[in-house]
Amino acid sequence: MARPLVIVTRKLPDAIETRMMELFDTRLSADDAPMDQAALQAAAREADVLVPTVTDRIDAAVVAAAGPRLKLIANFGTGVDHIDLAAARAKGITVTNTPGVLTEDTADMTMALILATARRLSEGERVVREHRWSGWAPTLMLGHRLWGKRLGIVGMGRIGQALARRAKGFGLAIHYHNRRRVPDEVAQELEATYWESLDQMLARMDIVSVNCPHTPATYHLLSARRLKMLRPSAILVNTARGGVVDEETLAQMLHNREIAGAGLDVYEHEPDINPSLLTLDNVVLLPHMSSATIEGRLDMGEKVIVNIKTFADGHRPPDRILETML
Repeated sequence: MARPLVIVTRKLPDAIETRMMELFDTRLSADDAPMDQAALQAAAREADVLVPTVTDRIDAAVVAAAGPRLKLIANFGTGVDHIDLAAARAKGITVTNTPGVLTEDTADMTMALILATARRLSEGERVVREHRWSGWAPTLMLGHRLWGKRLGIVGMGRIGQALARRAKGFGLAIHYHNRRRVPDEVAQELEATYWESLDQMLARMDIVSVNCPHTPATYHLLSARRLKMLRPSAILVNTARGGVVDEETLAQMLHNREIAGAGLDVYEHEPDINPSLLTLDNVVLLPHMSSATIEGRLDMGEKVIVNIKTFADGHRPPDRILETML
């Protein structure tokens, strides 16, 4: 595979596309529009390597349509919940992703959403833009102080730990729920309290941040039952995947003021957003932009290139999805 045919489904940074053209027989996306399923199946039939993004649903039908040449799906992104990994494995197709490069960017945005939600920044900005501000007042736009509050992190991987380091600087007490405890030295550095029971943690937190991957095991991990455990004064922030949270229940609770607020960068059926969320002042809504930095996108593209080049040279790509992740 000296120059494999690489089909890219979306527009990538110019520097990455140029390097891919130099190294591979590359077919780029001309209009940067998400491919429909028929187009994805056609690409899978032709390509040696397919480079999809989170907007592409690489389901069992797409994998089944793959021609004998397709041996690598080099995902441009960390999450792989949009790819049927079991179907790919059964057909002998290797799947890679781009882990680690978006940790700091996502942690930055998660912290920004915590601040924006607690201090009502988005709502305040709308008041100014809509010419509804008549001057300072003692009770105008009162939010909540972060210092001394408890932050519960659901998923203490790279991003969860990076968030904890930022949050600690704002005086937040760090709590977390994870499949397993973090190493002792990390827990000591962050002064983090581990909760084996997610239910017990949720009931005691002022702020809850969702930072776990979306897998079958985490679908609606924050179910209606668990969301009801949150304090009325609590806020919820989600920069992971929309499917981890029961969005319909969350919208109802925000409408009924059963929780204080939410900061959301991801949605259960994106790009569609629950219409109820669009009408609420106590929720900050962003267009899935937590990882949207120039540096991050370039780093992602470099990882994709390394994975393809390594595979084409006959070696195991460094970021392959292991069978233990299926």
